[in-house]
Amino acid sequence: MALDTRTDRRPSFAGLLWGSTVGKKTAMAVSGVVMLLYLVVHMLGNLKIFFGAGEFDGYAEWLRTIGEPFLHHEWFLWIARVVLVAAVVTHAVAAYQLSRRDIAARPTQYSRKKAGASYATRTMRWGGVILGLFIVWHILDLTTLTVNPRAASGHPYANVVATFSTWYGDVIYIVAMLALGLHIRHGFWSAAQTLGTNRPGRDRVLKTTATALALLLTVGFVSVPVAVMTGLVS
Repeated sequence: MALDTRTDRRPSFAGLLWGSTVGKKTAMAVSGVVMLLYLVVHMLGNLKIFFGAGEFDGYAEWLRTIGEPFLHHEWFLWIARVVLVAAVVTHAVAAYQLSRRDIAARPTQYSRKKAGASYATRTMRWGGVILGLFIVWHILDLTTLTVNPRAASGHPYANVVATFSTWYGDVIYIVAMLALGLHIRHGFWSAAQTLGTNRPGRDRVLKTTATALALLLTVGFVSVPVAVMTGLVS
C-alpha cells in the first residue's frame, strides 16, 4: 500500500495577505507612498538645473557618493533603484490583479456605472500604462543614453538640455507628467482610504492636499522642459 507523503502546508501570512483584496490594496498604497516620496526628492533635485551646470552636475555626482566610505561608490544609488523598481512592480502587479478581480466579480447584466468612479478608474489605468512606458523611455534617454543621440556620459546637465531641445522629448515628458499629476491626485486619496487615515472631518483636507501635491509635482517637473524650450536653461 502506497503511503501518502503529502503534507498540508498552511499558507504564510504574507501569502494570505497578498491573496486578499485588502492586502493588494495595502501593497498598492504602501508602494505608492514610496514612489511619491521618491518623486518629491527627484523633483527637488531636478530644479537644481536652474542654478547652472556646475550645481546640477555636482548634485548628480553627489548622488553617487552618498554613504561613503561606509558604502562603496554608487551603492546607495543602486539600493534606491532596487527599492524603487520593487515598488513599481508591486504597484503595477497589484493594480492589474485588482482590476481583473473587479471585472470577474462584476455581474454581466450590470452596465450602468457611476460616472465619477468610472472616469477615475479609466484615468488611473491609462495613466499607469502611460507612466510605465515613460519609465522605460526615461531610463533609455537619461540613464543609458540609448535614445539620446547628443548625450555624453558624465554630463547630466548637457544631456537634459539635449533631451528637451527636441520636440518629441518635450511632448513625451510633458504628457507623462500630466498623466502623473492625475495619477497622484486620485492615488493619494485612494491610499489615504486604504491606510485608514481618512476621516469624515479630514476628507476636505486630504482632497485639497492631493490636488496641491499633484499640481506642485506636475508644475515642478514640467518647468524643466519649458525652461529649456524658452531658453531660460541652455
